[in-house]
Amino acid sequence: MADPDPDPSPAPPPTSAPEIVPSTRALLKERDYLAFWCSRWTGSFAAQIQSVAMGWQMYGLARTEGKSVEESAFLVGMLGLAAFIPVFLLSLTAGETADRHDRKTVLLVCFAGEMVSVAVLAVATWRQAATVPLLLAMGFAFGAARAFFNPASTALGPMLVPRALLPRAIAWNSLAWQSASVVGPAIGGALIALSTADAYGATFLLYVVSAISVLIIRKTTRPEVQPGSRWTLMKEGLAYVWNQKIVFGAISLDLFAVLLGGATALLPVFARDILLSDAHAFGILRASPALGATLVGLFLAAHPIRHRAGVVMFLGVGTFGLATCVFALSRSLWVSVVALAILGGADMLSVYIRQTLTQLITPDPMRGRVAAVSSVFVGASNELGEFESGVVARFLGPVGAALFGGVGALIVTGVWARLFPALRKADRLE
Repeated sequence: MADPDPDPSPAPPPTSAPEIVPSTRALLKERDYLAFWCSRWTGSFAAQIQSVAMGWQMYGLARTEGKSVEESAFLVGMLGLAAFIPVFLLSLTAGETADRHDRKTVLLVCFAGEMVSVAVLAVATWRQAATVPLLLAMGFAFGAARAFFNPASTALGPMLVPRALLPRAIAWNSLAWQSASVVGPAIGGALIALSTADAYGATFLLYVVSAISVLIIRKTTRPEVQPGSRWTLMKEGLAYVWNQKIVFGAISLDLFAVLLGGATALLPVFARDILLSDAHAFGILRASPALGATLVGLFLAAHPIRHRAGVVMFLGVGTFGLATCVFALSRSLWVSVVALAILGGADMLSVYIRQTLTQLITPDPMRGRVAAVSSVFVGASNELGEFESGVVARFLGPVGAALFGGVGALIVTGVWARLFPALRKADRLE
């Protein structure tokens, strides 16, 4: 209805900045974001090579010492547990740190810690002095650095782009990790075939490039500090996640679905003793989930989800569980590769939706703490999932462990769709 008493001479509207059209071209014009993306890609590339090398070396040491396939798989799982423990213990402190201190500085300290851990492994391997306890200790050190890295990195990205570009930035962030996860295992497998020490040396150089990329960022990366003690800020973060059911449902779904479906932790076992392959085949298997994820990530970066995001997310998690079951039962290298690629693509789809929903809902002063809680859940789903797979493999064997995880992921999908109707009904990622 028209205004009954309009102003006969209205003042001209204030001049505002031109509206940003949310496109990939607009995102690529953000110089600081490109530096951040490069750091994210090279850092993820390095972490993948390091993870592949440590897993392969752990399994090889165990088998050389005369341990059975099941016992060796258990030790690979223990490596995942060693990396998860510091994430669990330090994540809340790390989240508060990311919300109180300069996020760029936090990332630089984390890269320094990762450089130290991989340098120790490189020297020990070169001197043929690597042992199971040393690998577990360096896995713990790596996990400690990642505990602080994940909240700071997750909270820093949204500071570097306009809000209209955030969904696309999240897709490209995920693409950075997933594409590095394609190249990393493949290159890692090739380097391991030459020398495990060379794999660690390449990892060190990539961490150096990542740190330099962070140094290039010019925008202010210090968050607006909220009042209150450290413990008060931690409690606020926990309370926010609990009360925001979409956020809680999204990150807890990641915890339980991937915790049970962590078949990738058993890839050294499948490569050597189930599929009877070598280090090159292991690299291909390790890269397959990320290849599928990269293809889906490229599609999402150009064509973000428009409608029924919650339903699409649950379909992605269900497909993840089904593909895990196919992988468990496969005895063909190429069937396994395809199953892992589908698994990775489905996971990428669900992760993209969960991360976008979480970051759009969460205000910037709270992002570090929410990311820290998410890191505990994601860390549990990855590192603790590796431990779960190793433990189950000890009793059911590697095939039984992978099949158990895939069926479990399918069950979790149905249960969470019922427990969190708001998450299931989420529509637009805006």
